[in-house]
Amino acid sequence: MKFSQMFIPTTKEAPKDATLASHQFLVRAGFISQTGSGIYDFMPLGKIVLEKIRAIVKEEMDNAGANEVQFGFVTPLSFWEESGRANTMGNELLKFKDRKNTGYVLSPTNEEAVVNMVKNRITSYKDLPVNLYQINTKFRDEARPRFGLMRGREFLMKDAYSFHATEEDLIREFNLMEATYKKIYTRLGLEFRVVAADSGAIGGSGSKEFMVLANSGEDTIVVCPDCEYGANIEAATRKPRHFNAWFENTNAPQSMEKVLTQDLTTIEDVANFLSIPKAQTIKAVIKKAIYETNTQIVVFFVRGDDELEETKACNAVEALELIDANEDEIIEAGIVAGYCGPFGLKDGITYVIDKELEDEVGLACGANEANYHFINSDLSTLKDVKYFDLIAVQEGDSCSCCGGKLEYTKGIEAGHIFQLGTKYASAMDAKFLDNNGKSQPFIMGCYGIGVSRLVAAVIEQSHDEKGCIWSKETAPYMVDVIVSNAKKEDELNAGNKIYNDLKIAGISTILDDRVNARFGFKMSDFELIGFPYAVVIGKKLPDGLVEIVNRKTLEKEEISLDEVVNRLKKLI
Repeated sequence: MKFSQMFIPTTKEAPKDATLASHQFLVRAGFISQTGSGIYDFMPLGKIVLEKIRAIVKEEMDNAGANEVQFGFVTPLSFWEESGRANTMGNELLKFKDRKNTGYVLSPTNEEAVVNMVKNRITSYKDLPVNLYQINTKFRDEARPRFGLMRGREFLMKDAYSFHATEEDLIREFNLMEATYKKIYTRLGLEFRVVAADSGAIGGSGSKEFMVLANSGEDTIVVCPDCEYGANIEAATRKPRHFNAWFENTNAPQSMEKVLTQDLTTIEDVANFLSIPKAQTIKAVIKKAIYETNTQIVVFFVRGDDELEETKACNAVEALELIDANEDEIIEAGIVAGYCGPFGLKDGITYVIDKELEDEVGLACGANEANYHFINSDLSTLKDVKYFDLIAVQEGDSCSCCGGKLEYTKGIEAGHIFQLGTKYASAMDAKFLDNNGKSQPFIMGCYGIGVSRLVAAVIEQSHDEKGCIWSKETAPYMVDVIVSNAKKEDELNAGNKIYNDLKIAGISTILDDRVNARFGFKMSDFELIGFPYAVVIGKKLPDGLVEIVNRKTLEKEEISLDEVVNRLKKLI
């Protein structure tokens, strides 16, 4: 392809709302253009990159034995009502009605559609397993679309769904998809980490995310440098901490006692007054849980030096979301803010205690009475308590796998796999006959990759202050042949020859033959767009020499015209 024949509208100006490098450079370099809030068109260069990533994803999915299908972008609302997700998906599910008043949705995912496809078509365990996938447009009505392709409303996604007769076979396919995803990200030249994750609105268990490591990532990942442990902060766990020794070494009475803590409403104040570490206290976090038909005040109890992880907390009470409760709501519920504890809490108040505190002794907590706390509490005396992992793992906590010190890093979610179980098949009455002739709901897995998001992820991980740096697998063209002055016949002829020779050699090449563009502008475009290599034809041409420029390092190498193709073959 030649620049003079291609639509590549580069610009110096980045969008005002562009904070990420990928958003800035993909727009400036003419890969994408914004048409609405969270909606982007792919221009010629962007379409080439998108299709190259799509091809890699398709090839690896096909190699894994999956079958490609295509679901409608528009799905009947009745499917979602049948599964129960019509309401639980919230406002991100865009619903509309046609002229016949029939309800539809713009699909953000296709569990319901794939169950409908398989239902009554696979009737025996002999026809299982099967894995169906598509690479298709999705729509999620994000409340705050931002970061360009990273959090758009419309996006290209690979979503796959597997059907099984047994849990063991689901786990086999889950592991196969994990291995397949690793091959995809490795081929794309990405540095990534597989981490345990929360299943969210998709549901199921055994959820893992594939995180492209980048400082600009929205997700906080907890990793252990001493082993392979990794998890999203929403699902991370640590080696449990126990502090009974503090109780044993204190001169305080050996039974729970109420003490005056006048006007001491913070963990720090209470710990200082009692001369104990904050970790020897219990903190109450009061929230309002939002459900489909009502709201409810909920209290979460965690160790005093821990922080509540809200996704874990939300899952613990099976709420749609949690928001802060205001002072009036707390008073109306009969809770004494600043002095709230798990002992003697008013009947009818829902509360959950962090799993790590189960049966702990020697801790201080609120007495549910203004100006009083309990010391030397014994949580084993509590009855009918719901314990759940509630805390956000902190840097320096001990790894539950090897005991190493956990660290934070940032990542971009580029894939997510789930063990769904029978959730959707049971809800939609999709069954098969097992080897005993009994009717059973399908056991399912779900596997997603954000294909269009990967376009941005590559650049988030690989760019400099000048622009994009594409990996060899994702570059729109491998080589940019730059004719310094296309008005000079000898330079243009040399450029055309190199361009044609590289094409014959099977190297994807673009020729910058623009007559009205200055050399400096052409070089700036090369650096902004990020082709892996440039061949610059200029002042040394009379000596039979040209320059090869490595975009990643910006190193230049003079080479004879006759050696250009062979040299680039070795480099590539």
